[in-house]
Amino acid sequence: MAQYDVIIIGGGPGGYNAAIRAGQLGMKVAIVEGRETLGGTCLNVGCIPSKALLHASELYEMAIKDFASMGIDVAPKLNLAQMMANKAESVTGLTKGVEFLMKKNKVEWLKGWGKIAGPGKVSVKAADGSEAVHEAKNIVIATGSVPSGLPGVTVDNKRIVDSTGALAIPEVPKSMIVIGAGVIGLELGSVWRRLGAKVTVVEYLDRITPGMDTETATAFQKALTKQGMEFKLGAKVTGAKVGKSGVDLTFEPVAGGAAETLSADYVLLAIGRRPYTEGLGLESVGIVPDKRGVVANDHYKTSAPGVWVIGDVTSGPMLAHKAEDEAVACIELIAGKAGHMNYDIIPGVIYTYPEVATVGKTEDELKAAGVAYKVGKFPFLANSRAKVNHETEGFVKVIADAKTDRVLGVHMIGPSVSEMIGEYCVAMEFAAASEDVARTCHPHPTRSEALRQAAMGVEGWTMQA
Repeated sequence: MAQYDVIIIGGGPGGYNAAIRAGQLGMKVAIVEGRETLGGTCLNVGCIPSKALLHASELYEMAIKDFASMGIDVAPKLNLAQMMANKAESVTGLTKGVEFLMKKNKVEWLKGWGKIAGPGKVSVKAADGSEAVHEAKNIVIATGSVPSGLPGVTVDNKRIVDSTGALAIPEVPKSMIVIGAGVIGLELGSVWRRLGAKVTVVEYLDRITPGMDTETATAFQKALTKQGMEFKLGAKVTGAKVGKSGVDLTFEPVAGGAAETLSADYVLLAIGRRPYTEGLGLESVGIVPDKRGVVANDHYKTSAPGVWVIGDVTSGPMLAHKAEDEAVACIELIAGKAGHMNYDIIPGVIYTYPEVATVGKTEDELKAAGVAYKVGKFPFLANSRAKVNHETEGFVKVIADAKTDRVLGVHMIGPSVSEMIGEYCVAMEFAAASEDVARTCHPHPTRSEALRQAAMGVEGWTMQA
C-alpha cells in the first residue's frame, strides 16, 4: 500500500495545479485521473477546444465579411475536417504539456478512477479492472463538474448534444437549437452560426446570461441578434423528439400560453453544469454532498479530517481559473502556509464576438445592497485603435464607490476584452480608486485606452477621440 502526503482525485485545472504546487513544496504527491489524458474537462472537451473553434470560426467569418473592405480579396472555403484536426492537435499538445509538468514536479499519476475508501485511503480502479488502495495524509477532491440534464431532453451526442458533443459535430448544421442562454450555449452556438447554421436560443428566463450586469447583457444580446442569432426568452422546454433527419423541440411560455414546436438538425443542451460526486465514496468518511457538491469551510476543509475540496465540485463559480487559484491556496494551507484567495475578484469571460468580460459587482447588486456608486463608461466607437480595426462594437463600464472612489466592478463588451480585464483585477486586488487607473498612462493607440477613459468618466473628464 503506497503512502503519500497528498492524493488528488481529478486531473483537471484544479487537480493538476494542486499537484504541481504540492510537488514544488516537496510533498510526496499523486494525482488520480481515469481519462487517457490529463487536463480534465477544460483541456480535453471544454475551455481549450472550444476556443480553438471560436478562433477559427471567427477568422472564417471575417474572411467572408470583413477582409474585402480592408483591401484583402479572398474566396474562403470551409474545411471543417481540418478545423477539427487543428482543434485536436492543440488539445494534444497541451495535455502532453500537463503530463510533462507532472513528471517535472515528481507527481505520480495513478491512472484510473479514484474513490475515497475510508479515512486516509484512496482506491484506484484501472481500465483493466484491477484495483489498488493507497494511503494519504491528505486527500483533495477535484473531480469537477458534468453537464446538467433536462427532463424530456435525452442527450445522445448524435442529434441532441451536450457541450462535448457540440465540439465534434461532423457537419455544419443547417439549423441548430441551443437550450440555455448562458456562457456555454452562446459560445458554442456562435461557432456554428459563424460556420453557416441558423441558430435559435431557447432560454427559460426572460434575459440572457443571468447574473451579468443588465446593461452589458442587453448590449450583448443586441450584438448577437444583429449577427443572426434568434432568441426565444421566457420559454420552458417540454420535450425533444429525434427523427430521421433532425429534432423536434417543444416549448411553452413560462408565463403561460400556447406550446410551440421548433425543428432543427441538432439541439445543444447547455443549461449549466453540476458537481461530479458520483462514486467518490464520500459516505466512507461521512461526507454528504448538497446540490452544490461537497461542502467546505473557508479554507477548503470538508467535514472529514484530512479531506479537502476545490473547483467545480464545491461552491462558487464553475471556472477553471477559480479552481486553479483554490488549488494553490489549498495546498499551501496543507503545507502550513497562508494560502488565500479573493473571491470578490474572479473575472468572468464569454469568448464570443464581441467578447464579454466582467469582474466585481454589478449595478443591480449594488442597488439591492443600498450602496451608493458612480459609473464611468467609454464606447469602443470612440477608441482610435478599435476604429481603424473596424472593431467598434461595445464599451467599458467602471463602477466605483461614491464615497471612496474604490473600484467595485468593471463590465466590458468589445474586442479583446478577455485580455484586458486582468488590469482591473490587479487594480481591485490592491483596492485601487478609479482615479488611480484614470491617472495611469496607457499606450496609444490601443484598445486598452478604453479602460483608462472609462475610469476618467467616473469623475466626468473622459477625453473621447
